[in-house]
Amino acid sequence: MKIVLVCPYDFSRPGGVKVHISYLARHLRELGHEVKILTSASLPHAVEEEGVICIGKPRRVELSSTTVYAAPFPELLFSPQLAELRDVLEREKFDLFHLHEPLFPSLPVLVLLFSKGINVGTFHSFESAGFAYSLFKPFFKQWFEKLDGRIAVSKPACDFISRFFPGDYRIIPNGVDTSLFSPSAPPVSFFRDRKLNILFVGRMDKRKGLDLLLRAFRKVKERIPQARLIIVGSGTRRQRERYERLAAKYRLQDVVFIRGPVPYLELPRWYNTADVFCSPAKGKESFGIVLLEAMACGKPVIATSIEGYKYLVEEGREGLLVEPREEALAEGLVKLLEAPELRREMGIRGREKAEEFDWRRIALQVNQYYEEIARGKR
Repeated sequence: MKIVLVCPYDFSRPGGVKVHISYLARHLRELGHEVKILTSASLPHAVEEEGVICIGKPRRVELSSTTVYAAPFPELLFSPQLAELRDVLEREKFDLFHLHEPLFPSLPVLVLLFSKGINVGTFHSFESAGFAYSLFKPFFKQWFEKLDGRIAVSKPACDFISRFFPGDYRIIPNGVDTSLFSPSAPPVSFFRDRKLNILFVGRMDKRKGLDLLLRAFRKVKERIPQARLIIVGSGTRRQRERYERLAAKYRLQDVVFIRGPVPYLELPRWYNTADVFCSPAKGKESFGIVLLEAMACGKPVIATSIEGYKYLVEEGREGLLVEPREEALAEGLVKLLEAPELRREMGIRGREKAEEFDWRRIALQVNQYYEEIARGKR
């Protein structure tokens, strides 16, 4: 089949949906499909990936407590780039359109408008789009009904979208590259000293809970003086400075902010620098890709007991799940830092769990779903 994967977000910026689409495209090609990616990019010349078509200029969009960069629907609808989009679709004649966040008011909605093939949508979000879905449900419903197949990346994501748009959904999770994210990746040697490293990886949005982690780390340092917190976070300079000021306010020692964007291919080295990986998100997470990446590297994880994380981590097996409170988070971190054998056992089980989510397996599930939808469409 000739397949197009439609990304609503800026393909020049890091993000979980972008990574998901890139890996899915790669493995679908290995299965014999012709695959292209349709997206927008603020820096089109920086997109070096195979088969990417860029249309529209992304704009900063505030979605709940999250900042995303997307090509807004109204701008594309009334711009010359609309004709460009129609020309691309007419020229390429795709058999199957796989739209990620298909109701997001951006490129996916316009592609649905012109699509003449099979339409499959993947829903990644959990709660963050709830207000918009409630307010504009009649508008979204017409696009939802154009979908021949619907995928959710987790049960929480499925339950969430079903509240607004009931229907048949196939749960196919995010994947992880277990050859890249592996215990064999060399750690960052500078930080492999006698200190015990807690690692945070993620955007510096409020909902990611970095402020919660900094407050908890105060209590951890009181009991484990050799603890160190390493923060690998993407965000604006203002966001970074906010957390740096917070660390200074608490007079925290051994808090390291890694400056500049860390290339995706370098992330396994940072995971393998950690003794414990921590994701203290406060909610609105449908899955937890960073947890999966850490588990693939054989690291024990500690995370807040929110729906998206409980879907992935079994309490006491691959890691610890705690209430999103600083006391609970600090207690969990201390428990893991004081128990090297427990960390080792959880790391082994985490790697075993991550292998179930290897991208080769996930792509096969998606491919099978394509075939089912195509047979039903015929």
